[in-house]
Amino acid sequence: MPVAGISSSLTSLIGNHGLYAVFGLMAIDAVLPAASELVMVYAGALAAGAFAGQNVDLFGTRISSRPSAYIAMALAGTLGYLLGSIVGWAIGLYGGRPLLERRGRWLHLGPEQLDRAERWFDRWDDLAVLVGRVTPVVRSFISIPAGIFRMGLWRYSVLTLIGSAIWAFGLAGAGYGLGRSYERFHHDFGYVEYAIVAAIVGFAAYLLVRWRRSSRLSDRASDPAG
Repeated sequence: MPVAGISSSLTSLIGNHGLYAVFGLMAIDAVLPAASELVMVYAGALAAGAFAGQNVDLFGTRISSRPSAYIAMALAGTLGYLLGSIVGWAIGLYGGRPLLERRGRWLHLGPEQLDRAERWFDRWDDLAVLVGRVTPVVRSFISIPAGIFRMGLWRYSVLTLIGSAIWAFGLAGAGYGLGRSYERFHHDFGYVEYAIVAAIVGFAAYLLVRWRRSSRLSDRASDPAG
């Protein structure tokens, strides 16, 4: 689906369902990529009143204060992501490696990816979760391995909460900062979306290259024959 189509679908979904859509999409993004960057930017713009006729409602009551609407949207994203992360952790904990061997392709986590994740956790420990949560693309592939490697739920949840709050409040803040100008520049923003996606893909590729390089160096250092 073209980026413009994804943008339109997300705008419609968040506009129609507000906090609940943000919560649900961010919960999905904790296990599978669901364009959380665009979700939270749109959420912040909606909170700022960028879309005519679209308001932020909680249990049927409109949140009239824009700063309060922004906080509500950011919290919905943060808590939705936390819930999804705990579900992903539980899948990894109780399903383990056998689950990924049978269904890993559905979750984009094959044996090779899991081996890399294991080296990532071995190297960074707590930082593997915290840094992973604020890294595009990578952030969606931390939850299940954390469960497989039996990371403690309390520590995992706290680190995930911190990372997801930074991500959600930061991106929602960017959308909120655009405010009503978001609607005025909506046509031009389509091109910005392509730039955002290209930057994310480029950054993810850079991280992958570094990850592979560090993994090779680690393998060579641990190989007695080398």
